[in-house]
Amino acid sequence: MKRTNLIILGLIAVVFLFSGCGYNSMVKLDEKVSAQWAQVENVYQRRADLIPNLVNTVKGYANFEKDVLTAVTEARAKATSVNVDASKLSPESIQQFQQAQGQLSSSLSKLLVVVEKYPDLKANQNFLELQAQLEGTENRITVERGRFNEVTQEYNSTIRSFPNNIMAGMFGFSKKGYFEAEKGAEKVPEVKF
Repeated sequence: MKRTNLIILGLIAVVFLFSGCGYNSMVKLDEKVSAQWAQVENVYQRRADLIPNLVNTVKGYANFEKDVLTAVTEARAKATSVNVDASKLSPESIQQFQQAQGQLSSSLSKLLVVVEKYPDLKANQNFLELQAQLEGTENRITVERGRFNEVTQEYNSTIRSFPNNIMAGMFGFSKKGYFEAEKGAEKVPEVKF
């Protein structure tokens, strides 16, 4: 009887130890990071879904530069093929994802610059609506990436703080990666008139 009571008391002590050690808060923060990552992917998917409509609208203009449309289509295919598992958000996987999305952003920027040469296209209502939706989506991407970095910072701080770092190491909680500014973003663009 005494042995059973000791085992029960031991189990209760272990439960209290784990509930007070930060394990549960680390799990909650890990889930927050995963949920926010899903939201980041959601807004990137929204952008990817808008691109075929934009490309098809632009294709209607026969003289339009085909290589620009091809670059956008290829960059979209590459960007949507890069998937990152929310449980493995390492700095390297975030960087790979960000590079693919950056190539798509660059191709879209080139498309919008080339559009300036086509006044009829710029006046097309379909194109204007798609362009506005794309701009709104880019803003959403910025917001969601910022939120992702915030919850990731909270998670990383928690798992690296003492005594949580001991439990984090025991249970395999590892540091998550951040979204970072694109290389060269620190340089001020040169504007010439």
